Amino acid sequence: MSSFQIIVGSMLGGTEYIAEAVEAVLTEADHQCELHFQPQFSEIEQNQQTWIICTSTHGAGDYPENIESFVEDLCAYDQSMSDLKFFVIAVGDSNYDTFCMAGKNIRNNMLEKSSKELIELFCIDMDDDIDPEAIAEQWIRDHLDQL
Repeated sequence: MSSFQIIVGSMLGGTEYIAEAVEAVLTEADHQCELHFQPQFSEIEQNQQTWIICTSTHGAGDYPENIESFVEDLCAYDQSMSDLKFFVIAVGDSNYDTFCMAGKNIRNNMLEKSSKELIELFCIDMDDDIDPEAIAEQWIRDHLDQL
């Protein structure tokens, strides 16, 4: 059993549903999960954890407002995070040049802190006629053996 901190960046709530779908699959697989809809960097457990960062992108590649302070604190953190595992689920619209830019940027921030990426960045394109929660559920099921 692993422990996951699910960090959510969402403006309109869609990414929250994706995070909840991921949580449901992980909980069903007997993992412990904690959702953070208003993430505060200093309050999120790092020791023996895997961070799942689910974020949408807004504007010109911007983070959702609810995750901005988390990202600022992450960037300002001056210690190695080499014991921390993570992966990112990015949500965006491929009609824009900044497709999933917030997810790509936070992935790079985590790598700069020496965190270990368990699964390659997963981008969900909201331009497609899809059920993003179902896609996220299937994707996480397909990757359970990597966790």
